[in-house]
Amino acid sequence: MRVNKSFAYYNEIDPYAAQWLRNLIDAGHIAPGVVDERSIEEVQADELREFTQCHFFAGIGGWSLAARLAGWPDDEPLWTGSCPCQPFSAAGKQRGTSDERHLWPAFFRLISECRPPAVAGEQVASRLGYEWLAGIRSDLESEGYAVGAVDLCAASVGAPHIRQRMWWVADANYQRLHGEHPLLHGEEPGRITEDSPEAAGSRSECSRLADSRRISDECGSGLGEAQGADRKAQSERDQREWGGADPWRGRFIYCADGKARRLEPSIEPLAHGVSNRVGRLRAYGNAIVPQVAAEVLKAWRL
Repeated sequence: MRVNKSFAYYNEIDPYAAQWLRNLIDAGHIAPGVVDERSIEEVQADELREFTQCHFFAGIGGWSLAARLAGWPDDEPLWTGSCPCQPFSAAGKQRGTSDERHLWPAFFRLISECRPPAVAGEQVASRLGYEWLAGIRSDLESEGYAVGAVDLCAASVGAPHIRQRMWWVADANYQRLHGEHPLLHGEEPGRITEDSPEAAGSRSECSRLADSRRISDECGSGLGEAQGADRKAQSERDQREWGGADPWRGRFIYCADGKARRLEPSIEPLAHGVSNRVGRLRAYGNAIVPQVAAEVLKAWRL
């Protein structure tokens, strides 16, 4: 089907997230376009040539929103793809490239056949994640792309959680390499290691946030038996610590162990029989933080 060049293509296999994307498109929150629920392995290059932007593993549209936050027009070419992190996450089985969810080869096939001028993505910042980055750099550079990467956490844009991720960009425009681009300029463009100053600074900020949240939890300990005024006073202290002008402000719940834990904005705790919450939490868990992605895109376009 031929569509207007200003349209975006979203590829998302989860039906719940796919419908969420359609709702966001209808509401005008992300670039107008179409949603394809097929596996990326079934998508053919010829089907993508009429689209200006293509967002793979689209989730709930975080990359499209990030592009808008960064001032990237809907009609300016951009491909994005946050490949599944489960094969490379420390929380999983860590099977790496032998995991069937390692879908970079399918994504790279489409990139190499369509040759988009700008590609961006994100991956978990783990040992296996860095090995994954080395592999995609080799693939993309073999196709003439300049590749850069940076290790950032959500706390770097003021979010109340860590969510450490590795962000990468691939640029086919060689003229950009002659400028002072933070993500592409240097002796070895984009080579960010776990020991690099950039990663150390980011992790330092994230460690500070983790300490703050640990202290907050400890302040909430012993509330299992607290009643009335004591509970209200603790809640007020928690809200003062995380409230005010904080755009990420959420609510606290008091858990069975007596500690107060902060909920992310608009996320409800799981409850038996409330299936839509499972879908929401899965979508949130797989989503990027658009504000971080926006900063990466802004730096790239300097």
